[in-house]
Amino acid sequence: MPLTLEIVTPEARVYSDTIETVVIPTTSGEVGILPGHIPLITQIEHGELRVTKDGQTLTLAVSGGFAEVEGDRVRVLAEHAITEEKIDEHAVEAALQRAEQQLRDAKDIDPQQYEHLQSLVRYSGVQLAVKRRRR
Repeated sequence: MPLTLEIVTPEARVYSDTIETVVIPTTSGEVGILPGHIPLITQIEHGELRVTKDGQTLTLAVSGGFAEVEGDRVRVLAEHAITEEKIDEHAVEAALQRAEQQLRDAKDIDPQQYEHLQSLVRYSGVQLAVKRRRR
């Protein structure tokens, strides 16, 4: 019995397909989902989400949000998600440098803006790790 995986962000549906397994980065560690998994709702952490289909592994960078497992369906509602092939390494490096510089220059920054910049730094780091892993 295969799983149906759907990964959605506020901007778009990033992934939707029938798969064999998925490993999701959660706030409690990685959770592997196989067919027949018990129902689950969990919070997603910045990290690599790995999908196995036809013996091949696809890696996505994800950050924030929730995952729900119910029956043979896995739904991931993430703040950000991108497949490995769509990651523009140079653009991510530039965004990372800008965010790090803003954090260094921040004196009386709003706590919400500070958290946003930290989140951007973490997500950028995940994207770079996903993109550079196969080198």
